[in-house]
Amino acid sequence: MSTVAFHTLGCKVNHYETEAIWQLFKDAEYNRVDFEQNADVFVINTCTVTNTGDKKSRQIIRRAIRQNPDAVICVTGCYAQTSSAEIMEIPGVDIVVGTQDRHKLLDYIDTYQDERQPINGVSNIMKNRTYEELDVPYFTDRTRASLKIQEGCNNFCTFCIIPWARGLMRSRDPQKVIEQATQLVNSGYKEIVLTGIHTGGYGQDLKDYNLAQLLRDLETVDGLERIRISSIEASQLTDEVIEVLQQSTKVVRHLHIPLQSGSDSVLKRMRRKYSMAHFSERIQKLHAALPGLAVTSDVIVGFPGETEAEFQETNDFIVNHHFSELHVFPYSPRIGTPAARMDDQIDEEIKNERVHKLIELSNQLAKSYASKFENDVLEVIPEEKGSKDGVLVGYADNYMKIEFAGDESLIGQICKVKVTQAGYPINQGTLLRVVEHATNASENEKVLS
Repeated sequence: MSTVAFHTLGCKVNHYETEAIWQLFKDAEYNRVDFEQNADVFVINTCTVTNTGDKKSRQIIRRAIRQNPDAVICVTGCYAQTSSAEIMEIPGVDIVVGTQDRHKLLDYIDTYQDERQPINGVSNIMKNRTYEELDVPYFTDRTRASLKIQEGCNNFCTFCIIPWARGLMRSRDPQKVIEQATQLVNSGYKEIVLTGIHTGGYGQDLKDYNLAQLLRDLETVDGLERIRISSIEASQLTDEVIEVLQQSTKVVRHLHIPLQSGSDSVLKRMRRKYSMAHFSERIQKLHAALPGLAVTSDVIVGFPGETEAEFQETNDFIVNHHFSELHVFPYSPRIGTPAARMDDQIDEEIKNERVHKLIELSNQLAKSYASKFENDVLEVIPEEKGSKDGVLVGYADNYMKIEFAGDESLIGQICKVKVTQAGYPINQGTLLRVVEHATNASENEKVLS
């Protein structure tokens, strides 16, 4: 039996797609082995979001070739899509496939084994208007299941290469989304994370169907307890979506809404399609509709031309809008994007200073958010063993990370946990009981004596 090993760089979508590619190999009766072992085939799923992503991808490709000169080396993902010629020049790369046509991989491997000629299977992604169906019935290493609902992005922000790596916005057929959600629930998952390249844009290319409708339809999936949206733009938080979130019993109290900057002038240079006034109005409406909501966000600091005053605007906006945690990135020029060619690139030292300021602010915000839940009882799904024996770690619906004493058999189950000590990055809790949701509306709960 042939063996295959995978290495995934980059985002959640890549991790999802590696699982999907593994399903194709599994159906072809391959065995999966660890990347550090010898395998017949190596698949490296690459990232290109920054120049460092490219560099890391090349390092991993070279390492696989060095350690396994006789294996078939396949490279896929975003870096493969944008720079296939560059990858084909690495001696030892056998097959390159981008972010489409991944179902052809196995045929390419057969062809390569017959003809021993490297194959470049990358074609123009900008012409693609259909969503590539890649099914994942279960995940090898997770208690939260990702469910990819869309591909591509039409935004063309000046700092971002992703539309060139992923193509334009394509939504997955709603029927297929519901089918896969049902399949994941049947595999034992209680929480599903809706994911994509521009997740909140789902439905923009569909007739008479949108994200709000998809959420309503997912609400009816029996046995699904939690729906999490991996990321959504403020402009996609329409009144209709907010109303669905307010009425839903399954969508969690946590949204990730990328800010990138709190200054209108910086947003213009980034070519982001919202103003701070609009962002502010949406966030306020959300908080009013969903008390206790956690809003996390991404911020880029040191974007070309960012003045001290513009940075201060971002800082103040974050303070005034009570985010519960930030992912802070220093701006990193991505070759091939308009922002990399802009004048007024910011000095690395200034960038670092600003990053540290916002990370400190994020830590304060996270602590202050968590402190509101001290002594409250939250539903936690433990995902793994904690720092010591007999301890589990998992996430509450509002994305607070909670550690509590419990048996390993509880991993993946919904547990009622009292927060005994709020903190960040981790909160301490005590297990009260395990919730067993029957398929009908009535609830059975196992009380722990």
